[in-house]
Amino acid sequence: MDHVDAARPAPEDRVAEPLTEYIQRFTRRVRDFDRRRPLVWDLHLTGFWLTAALIDLSAYLNGGRRYVAHDLDVPSGLLLALSLGFTIPLLWRRSHPAAVLLTMTPVALLNAWSGAILQAAMLQLLVVFHIALRLSLRTLSWAALLALTPVAVSAIRYGDQPTWEQQIGAQLMSIAVAALIGITVRTRRNYTDALEDRAHRLETERHQQVRLAAAAERARIAREMHDIIGHNLSVITGLADGGRYAAAKSPDRAAQALDAISTTSRQALGELRRLLDVLRDDAQDGTPTAPELAPQPALTDLDRLLDGVRRAGLPVRKTVEGEPTLPEGRQLTLYRVIQEALTNTLKHAGPDATADIDLSYGAGGAVTLTVTDTGRAAPPPGLTGGRGLPGMRERTSLYGGTLEAGPRPAPERGWRVHLHLPEESPQ
Repeated sequence: MDHVDAARPAPEDRVAEPLTEYIQRFTRRVRDFDRRRPLVWDLHLTGFWLTAALIDLSAYLNGGRRYVAHDLDVPSGLLLALSLGFTIPLLWRRSHPAAVLLTMTPVALLNAWSGAILQAAMLQLLVVFHIALRLSLRTLSWAALLALTPVAVSAIRYGDQPTWEQQIGAQLMSIAVAALIGITVRTRRNYTDALEDRAHRLETERHQQVRLAAAAERARIAREMHDIIGHNLSVITGLADGGRYAAAKSPDRAAQALDAISTTSRQALGELRRLLDVLRDDAQDGTPTAPELAPQPALTDLDRLLDGVRRAGLPVRKTVEGEPTLPEGRQLTLYRVIQEALTNTLKHAGPDATADIDLSYGAGGAVTLTVTDTGRAAPPPGLTGGRGLPGMRERTSLYGGTLEAGPRPAPERGWRVHLHLPEESPQ
């Protein structure tokens, strides 16, 4: 029941409006293309403004700018040079915006002093936008002063039509708008980058928590296996002592003792190998935990567990097929998986829920366990806790088994945990 992400939004929350989704997808593709090939976009934008400047120059030469320009007799060669000076540097506006503005400033001063007043001078506002987007506020302040200087020169040289207050005020307002747009876009980008970085760090932290939970569970399993192996070795010691005394008087009893020693030692050897697999990554975990001194539960303690769950208010029905002839390690794995599944049901299934436990024992230690409940289909929180799904899977993997946990297929309600342990391989 622990494998569904509690933070995942509901399907209806993830559906965007068709137009909004299309715009977001198109914008994302444009940004990705621009990130891969920035020169393509820079060339297109520079070419666009160069074309617009040449069109404005053509209108100027045909007398269409007589109400704006202070001097209609400016040489056409100078006008062409001014147009190129305002547009060509735009090719480097993103990589070197301050240098581009410094390059444009002499052109803008010459444009104002000559009285041509080409509209291409407004392209300085685009450079101011990029300065606000990429550079410091100090750089932005002197950039605003540079952009205001040509207007002041024009007002001083060509009188008060319109008044210098109007000219400087209009230019100052234009610069403020360009700078505000740049700052807004910059703030939005920084906020998005911060969100992406936070999401990345949370994802990394989640993976670390899962690894820490798995390591803690492996340490717990190792302690449990230590008790099992210790018990098996104690049995072997007792059988060996009894067989030694019975060898002289009853060879048959001694042979039985040797057979029992052989069986028990094979089981202990198998548990020891699994223990070594569990401990293979323990050197990476530097947080020791105190050992648990209580005896480890087995299938004989299952009825006591179910009685406690029933007293807590969860009706539980148990069905068993076959004979439970399992080693202690497998019994402990079944017990812990049942305990975890029922605990999640008690916490998250809600009122009026019931649970069913189906156990099917096969030959050679094979077993199949299914725990289902009829609770509400809501994922339990805290899925990366120390003894949830990571613990179940760690225990199951010790014996080469499989574990599935998740909601029951429609139209059924509730959750299902399914575990299968294959037959034990011969030692």
